[in-house]
Amino acid sequence: MLILIIGIIVFLGTHTFTTFRGPRERLIERVGPGAFKGIYSVVALAGFAMICWGFSRYRAEGLIQLWSPPAWGPGLAIVLMWFAFVSLACSNPKAPGRIRGWLRHPMLAGVKIWALAHLLANGDLGGVLLFGSFLAWAVYDRIAVKKRGDIGAARISSFTKADGIALGAGTVAYVAMIFLHPWLIGVPILTW
Repeated sequence: MLILIIGIIVFLGTHTFTTFRGPRERLIERVGPGAFKGIYSVVALAGFAMICWGFSRYRAEGLIQLWSPPAWGPGLAIVLMWFAFVSLACSNPKAPGRIRGWLRHPMLAGVKIWALAHLLANGDLGGVLLFGSFLAWAVYDRIAVKKRGDIGAARISSFTKADGIALGAGTVAYVAMIFLHPWLIGVPILTW
């Protein structure tokens, strides 16, 4: 569990640091933009690896159940995950679309939906730590973005090719994850 907690702190701490624009800019000035991106990437990747390793060790040692999720939780989680994948597929700032404009910050919307969906389907301590911390971080980051005056993606009155691509790519990734989830995460989504 300790590795999971350290991984969450490192990964989300790295991402939170970027919300503090003054210290971020001073560090970029001191080390240069390329070095900053490199350091940021290595530290975030290390945090992500610790999260994956820590969560798999936690699951292997046995879940610490805090509550039983509602019977409808896993079903709703499956539905919500489609929205999460489509949101993530809308994240390309070079591909403006109506869905991206509705979401304003599609990556943050996708993370919030992903975390909420998994909280609805899991009632164990590791799940609460992992998904709860990501949900809290995404809410915090959305507030930080708004405080900076970044309103996000522009609203577009009609659907574009980017919307079709996002819907298609998000759906393909969603279906792929349903079938890959048992091998990647160790938890089957569909129990036939």
